[in-house]
Amino acid sequence: MSLGERWLQAAYGGSAWLRLLGPLEALYRRVVARRTAAYRDGRRAVWRADVPVIVVGNVTLGGTGKSPLVAWLARHLSERGWRPGIVSRGYGGKLEQGAGYPLHVTTDTPIVHSGDEPRMLARQTGVPVVVDPDRPRGARALCELGCDILLSDDGLQHLALGRDMELVVVDGRRGFGNGRCLPAGPLREPLSRLHEVDAVLINGDATFAPPTEAWTFRLAPVRWRSLADGREWPLEPLPFQGPAHGVAGIGNPQRFFATLETLGIAVTPHAFPDHHRFTSRELNFGDTLPVVMTAKDAEKCDSLALENAWVLEVEASPPPDFVAWLDRRLSRLR
Repeated sequence: MSLGERWLQAAYGGSAWLRLLGPLEALYRRVVARRTAAYRDGRRAVWRADVPVIVVGNVTLGGTGKSPLVAWLARHLSERGWRPGIVSRGYGGKLEQGAGYPLHVTTDTPIVHSGDEPRMLARQTGVPVVVDPDRPRGARALCELGCDILLSDDGLQHLALGRDMELVVVDGRRGFGNGRCLPAGPLREPLSRLHEVDAVLINGDATFAPPTEAWTFRLAPVRWRSLADGREWPLEPLPFQGPAHGVAGIGNPQRFFATLETLGIAVTPHAFPDHHRFTSRELNFGDTLPVVMTAKDAEKCDSLALENAWVLEVEASPPPDFVAWLDRRLSRLR
């Protein structure tokens, strides 16, 4: 386990030694407050698109299930007659020298350029996806492509891009950890930020007192996909036999392993850091057992020629009352 993983485990577990970082936390809070104030009073520029912008993000470090919700939103908007596009920072991706942003992402874009999540979203949604560290510039590129509503993936703290709606995703099991900001806890912003957003969505049953007006949604496994040839298979019966190796390089790998167990799979877990770049050697476990992984990890493994590897596709399933609330808000935005 890396130092970063140990720290994250301590932050969510409430380890007492993190209190020693209180002075640094106070400094971090002051920096965040000053930055936020600069955007609010005009000292820093905010660019506003001529089309609605919905930001999906979180106030904590680590995985929350945000990307499946972004994919659901893109599909939902398309079904309602919108032409959505997704703008992302593209964490883990880097363009070659001489290439420039914005980067239009397709399923053929090299993963080293786009990062894993943008290419996964392009594969899952079929809508335009643009990666750009400068979010307003990326948003302008989507508008030029004809998008009439934009989704900013993991964009809560990217205040240079104006927004019409903010949705925050929280992991139901881990919640807000010890409730403290970096580096004494997992919070990117103080919990008071939740009073400013439009909706809080909790992934799974909450083990903490949820904020008022919060909705609970679930990630539901929907199908298997063969990494070797892309063929899709139903959840049952399993397209492979016996126990399996579970591979997860995501923000919360234990959630994936728990999902595999609910499907009746005897899994040997192999957790890797978030956005980990896999090698064939790392996934050679010295036997012939199948290897199962997340859709996000599959984007980084599709070039490794793994014959007995399977991708578990999951989709967000928001409750009907949230869908009704969202549709009402969308009708006003239109």
